[in-house]
Amino acid sequence: MKLYREKHRLAANDADLSGSVFDDVNLSGGMYENVNLSGGTYHNVNLSGCRFTDINMSGWLVNDVNLSGLRIDNANLAGAAITASRMDGMTIDGIEVTELLAAWHASHDQQEEAGS
Repeated sequence: MKLYREKHRLAANDADLSGSVFDDVNLSGGMYENVNLSGGTYHNVNLSGCRFTDINMSGWLVNDVNLSGLRIDNANLAGAAITASRMDGMTIDGIEVTELLAAWHASHDQQEEAGS
Protein backbone atom coordinates (compact mmCIF):
# COMPACT_ATOMS: atom_id res chain seq x y z
CA MET A 1 0.00 0.00 0.00
CA LYS A 2 1.37 3.43 -0.89
CA LEU A 3 0.25 6.62 0.81
CA TYR A 4 1.45 9.98 -0.48
CA ARG A 5 0.40 13.29 1.04
CA GLU A 6 -2.49 11.60 2.82
CA LYS A 7 -3.76 12.11 6.36
CA HIS A 8 -5.20 9.02 8.00
CA ARG A 9 -5.39 7.49 11.45
CA LEU A 10 -4.04 3.96 11.44
CA ALA A 11 -4.70 1.40 14.16
CA ALA A 12 -2.16 -1.38 13.81
CA ASN A 13 -2.63 -4.26 16.23
CA ASP A 14 -1.17 -7.75 15.85
CA ALA A 15 0.11 -6.63 12.43
CA ASP A 16 3.16 -7.34 10.26
CA LEU A 17 4.53 -4.08 8.82
CA SER A 18 8.04 -5.46 8.32
CA GLY A 19 10.08 -3.91 5.54
CA SER A 20 7.93 -0.78 5.45
CA VAL A 21 9.50 2.56 4.51
CA PHE A 22 8.51 5.73 6.35
CA ASP A 23 9.89 9.00 4.98
CA ASP A 24 8.75 12.49 6.04
CA VAL A 25 5.93 10.99 8.13
CA ASN A 26 4.19 12.14 11.32
CA LEU A 27 3.51 9.15 13.59
CA SER A 28 3.42 11.22 16.82
CA GLY A 29 1.18 10.18 19.67
CA GLY A 30 0.70 6.65 18.36
CA MET A 31 0.59 3.46 20.37
CA TYR A 32 2.18 0.43 18.79
CA GLU A 33 1.58 -2.92 20.45
CA ASN A 34 2.48 -6.38 19.18
CA VAL A 35 3.44 -5.01 15.75
CA ASN A 36 6.26 -6.35 13.58
CA LEU A 37 8.23 -3.41 12.17
CA SER A 38 11.43 -5.38 11.50
CA GLY A 39 13.55 -4.36 8.54
CA GLY A 40 11.74 -1.04 8.24
CA THR A 41 13.38 2.22 7.23
CA TYR A 42 12.51 5.46 9.03
CA HIS A 43 13.77 8.83 7.79
CA ASN A 44 12.54 12.25 8.91
CA VAL A 45 9.79 10.70 11.06
CA ASN A 46 8.07 12.34 14.04
CA LEU A 47 7.53 9.71 16.76
CA SER A 48 7.18 12.19 19.65
CA GLY A 49 4.76 11.11 22.34
CA CYS A 50 4.53 7.53 21.06
CA ARG A 51 4.31 4.53 23.36
CA PHE A 52 5.97 1.26 22.47
CA THR A 53 5.00 -1.79 24.52
CA ASP A 54 6.37 -5.33 24.21
CA ILE A 55 8.48 -4.39 21.17
CA ASN A 56 11.60 -6.15 19.84
CA MET A 57 14.06 -3.40 18.92
CA SER A 58 17.16 -5.62 18.79
CA GLY A 59 19.71 -4.63 16.20
CA TRP A 60 18.43 -1.06 15.87
CA LEU A 61 20.72 1.72 14.70
CA VAL A 62 19.62 5.12 16.00
CA ASN A 63 21.55 8.01 14.42
CA ASP A 64 21.08 11.79 14.56
CA VAL A 65 17.93 11.64 16.70
CA ASN A 66 16.42 13.69 19.53
CA LEU A 67 15.77 11.34 22.46
CA SER A 68 15.41 14.07 25.10
CA GLY A 69 12.85 13.03 27.68
CA LEU A 70 13.07 9.38 26.63
CA ARG A 71 12.20 6.94 29.40
CA ILE A 72 13.26 3.31 29.23
CA ASP A 73 11.74 0.93 31.79
CA ASN A 74 12.20 -2.80 32.22
CA ALA A 75 14.41 -3.11 29.12
CA ASN A 76 17.14 -5.50 28.00
CA LEU A 77 20.07 -3.22 27.15
CA ALA A 78 22.67 -6.00 26.94
CA GLY A 79 25.24 -5.02 24.30
CA ALA A 80 23.76 -1.54 23.82
CA ALA A 81 26.27 1.21 23.01
CA ILE A 82 25.99 4.99 23.20
CA THR A 83 28.72 7.03 21.51
CA ALA A 84 29.28 10.67 20.57
CA SER A 85 26.06 11.70 22.30
CA ARG A 86 24.97 14.52 24.60
CA MET A 87 24.19 13.02 28.02
CA ASP A 88 23.54 16.07 30.23
CA GLY A 89 20.73 15.16 32.65
CA MET A 90 20.73 11.48 31.61
CA THR A 91 20.46 9.09 34.54
CA ILE A 92 20.78 5.36 35.09
CA ASP A 93 18.93 4.16 38.18
CA GLY A 94 18.80 7.80 39.33
CA ILE A 95 22.55 8.40 38.99
CA GLU A 96 23.77 11.13 36.60
CA VAL A 97 25.64 9.46 33.73
CA THR A 98 28.02 12.41 33.40
CA GLU A 99 28.98 11.92 37.08
CA LEU A 100 29.47 8.18 36.56
CA LEU A 101 31.71 8.82 33.56
CA ALA A 102 33.72 11.50 35.40
CA ALA A 103 34.32 9.10 38.32
CA TRP A 104 35.33 6.31 35.94
CA HIS A 105 37.73 8.58 34.03
CA ALA A 106 39.29 9.84 37.27
CA SER A 107 39.79 6.27 38.52
CA HIS A 108 41.09 5.12 35.13
CA ASP A 109 43.56 8.04 34.97
CA GLN A 110 44.83 7.21 38.49
CA GLN A 111 45.33 3.57 37.51
CA GLU A 112 47.27 4.58 34.41
CA GLU A 113 49.49 6.93 36.46
CA ALA A 114 50.14 4.21 39.04
CA GLY A 115 51.02 1.76 36.27
CA SER A 116 53.47 4.15 34.56
